[in-house]
Amino acid sequence: MDSKCMKIAALGRPLYPGMLYDCRRDTFIPGVTLWDKKALCDDLDVHQQLKTHLKFAASDTLSDKAKLLDISASLKASFLSGLVEVGGSAKYLHDSKSSARQCRVTMHYSQTTKFEQLTMKELGNITYPQVFDQKTATHVVTAVLYGAQAFMVFDHITDENENKQAVEGNLHAVFKKIPTISIEGEASLKMNEEEKQLSENISVTFYGDFELEENPITYKEALEVYKKLPMLMKQGQNKGVPLNVWLYPLKLLDDKAAKLVREINMMLVDKTEHLLEELGEEERRCNDLIKNQMANDFPDLKDRLLRFQTLQNNYTRSFQEALSRLLPAIRGGTQEDKALGDILDIHYTSPFTASNMNKWLDDVTTEVNILSSYTSRLKDLTVVKSSCSLSSTLLDHDVDVAICLSFTSLKFEDSYLVAIQDFENLERFTTLDQSSKSDFSLQATQPWFTSPDVSASMRQNISLFTSFSKANKNEKRIKFMIASICDPSNPGTSIRLYQKGALTDPRFQPVSKPAPPEVQVSDEKVLLKLSKSPTGETVRFRVEYRRIQPTDSEDDIDEWTVTDTSDAQTSFTLTGLKPADQYLVRYRAVSDVGMSEATDSVPFSIDPKLSIKVGQSWNLFTSSLLNELRIKIMTSLGMSRWSLSTIKSEVTNVVNSPSKPYLESIPGGLRPGVALFFQGVVTSDCERFDINLQTGPNQLDDIALHFNPRLYSNSVVRNSRRNGSWEREEVTPGGPFVKGGAFDIIMVVKPEGYEVMVNGLEYCTFNHRIPVDKVTTLGVRGDVFMNTVSIIEVKDVNLKVTIPANI
Repeated sequence: MDSKCMKIAALGRPLYPGMLYDCRRDTFIPGVTLWDKKALCDDLDVHQQLKTHLKFAASDTLSDKAKLLDISASLKASFLSGLVEVGGSAKYLHDSKSSARQCRVTMHYSQTTKFEQLTMKELGNITYPQVFDQKTATHVVTAVLYGAQAFMVFDHITDENENKQAVEGNLHAVFKKIPTISIEGEASLKMNEEEKQLSENISVTFYGDFELEENPITYKEALEVYKKLPMLMKQGQNKGVPLNVWLYPLKLLDDKAAKLVREINMMLVDKTEHLLEELGEEERRCNDLIKNQMANDFPDLKDRLLRFQTLQNNYTRSFQEALSRLLPAIRGGTQEDKALGDILDIHYTSPFTASNMNKWLDDVTTEVNILSSYTSRLKDLTVVKSSCSLSSTLLDHDVDVAICLSFTSLKFEDSYLVAIQDFENLERFTTLDQSSKSDFSLQATQPWFTSPDVSASMRQNISLFTSFSKANKNEKRIKFMIASICDPSNPGTSIRLYQKGALTDPRFQPVSKPAPPEVQVSDEKVLLKLSKSPTGETVRFRVEYRRIQPTDSEDDIDEWTVTDTSDAQTSFTLTGLKPADQYLVRYRAVSDVGMSEATDSVPFSIDPKLSIKVGQSWNLFTSSLLNELRIKIMTSLGMSRWSLSTIKSEVTNVVNSPSKPYLESIPGGLRPGVALFFQGVVTSDCERFDINLQTGPNQLDDIALHFNPRLYSNSVVRNSRRNGSWEREEVTPGGPFVKGGAFDIIMVVKPEGYEVMVNGLEYCTFNHRIPVDKVTTLGVRGDVFMNTVSIIEVKDVNLKVTIPANI
């Protein structure tokens, strides 16, 4: 094993020709040499060796770093165990990602200058042979390659919702363009906008053997350093630092010298490297979770993560210390390779295996995601992070009621953390005891969030709390908050009610959104059927209503008229409403500590009824009475409806398309003594429109009266249709209907036929051709805005004329 020279990387260590080196521990022996200083200087063979290399690496594994620094497997094993203390550019070996969301590209610049070696003459003339007896070294440095290296590590941390793979692709594209920069200082680097934005969010760490005035920390500063690197060695007039050294076995100079008995098995080195890479990966995952906002908001969760982090770091350190003791023993021949295999076996039967750690971290990640999902709906609420903060809130004299959404299962005795703590207490790497392999057992436990019952309860509590906090957000004396309060009797979550600073209910059920109201409108009265909240205790209701306006927002609570009931009776009568207006009504369940969200709104309207006193000798069929009725209707609806400047904005029934006519049943049908009232406006481009009294809603049903103003011929046609055929037309030339003009029509049903008044004047009659009691449906179609359609009825008993609102 010890019969040939070997080449190793200097790694920033002061390794010069003639220095002694112990390959068992991969350390140099300072202050001891085989030759005096003069002899070393006189018999040194020196050659120029000028070379420059530039490489880019995306991987952050130790294996790839070792390739960049030309580190042998044996030296890599020593570094892994902590035997080798690196310096200069080799400190790059210690720079590992701290986050799993970290994207990284490394630029490696290498420049060689000189090669120095001892001559064979010098090797034969040993000045201090007693060194061989000391057995502190196994080799001597016989040759050194000088130069300098620089590593610039470019990092970008992706957001949680950012595609890491896509960012890494863009990062590589940015750095592939670096070599196009002119050394003279003119940059030909061209980046698109996305790449420019990415470059502005890159951090830079510099490791090098070059002397810089200031290390770069941004992408632009790194480019400037890159352009200067080739000239720095020339300006300094030096040969640089040792990059690689060649070692000559002392055993070849004297049999008494110590020797390297065996090298470490390559397969075991690879396994060791893989093991430490896995530990590093889990450390990064843990770091990301500790930095997560949920860990900051919920200290119980963070405490578990910090405990895991500490135990894992202790374990890694113990493993490396065991390696540092074992590797020199194997190389010196006092231990076999099997000893390293035994250390690896201890790891693979421990709770620190990648599968065990990943399982635990996966569960914590799920826990974090659940917390994030639930609290994201409550971003405006305070998260209470300590018992002191909770007490401060509860004792606030401005707060009468505090309602806390508590996550109750975040603090518990974690069986996995107990297991890894117990394993560390065994100090297996200190004793290297294989006899207790089977002592470790990991108890499988079910995470609290995997229980279907707990999950269902959590969803309900979150929904109730979110709804209740939203409904009462403007109540100054009610405080809503979120906290982690351990309560095994209520796993998952609970809603805790505090009143006057004291906990009054650890499982509070707030009132929640009830069913929509049932609305019954009768004789200008509005009766509401209300329902109690499905949760909590309803002590009364808050009824809210408002008129429907085109620009209203239903969510604007200031626009609602509010009425509180005196108790929890489920029947309530609304009063003070204006006839003919359309309304929305909703309500809330009210408890002792707040109210629920409002129900869905229900629209309704009240049909106004006008009563007109008439004399004993009244007659519906006289024009004077009809005109009196007409004036009353116009007054009740508002005279503005007859103003051409406003009528289009106030119409309630728009009929302006022959393909979509107004077609509705007539309540109670028609009979003598009943009249129909219409008010509308003719469109400015009207050709015709018609009003039809039909025997049914179908297209081919009979029509008892077809009233058809035809503006294109300046006439009004009346007709009937029976069995699908039109009958004889009656035509009145001219007429009161003009384009853009308002009109009102009263059609009076008489025993012998229909009498029509237009704009208060008698206009025409039309004798019955189809029995009036068969008329059930009213149809309006054509180029007309129909604002009001009403029925006029006569009640003989009260000698009153009653006019319901729109049909």
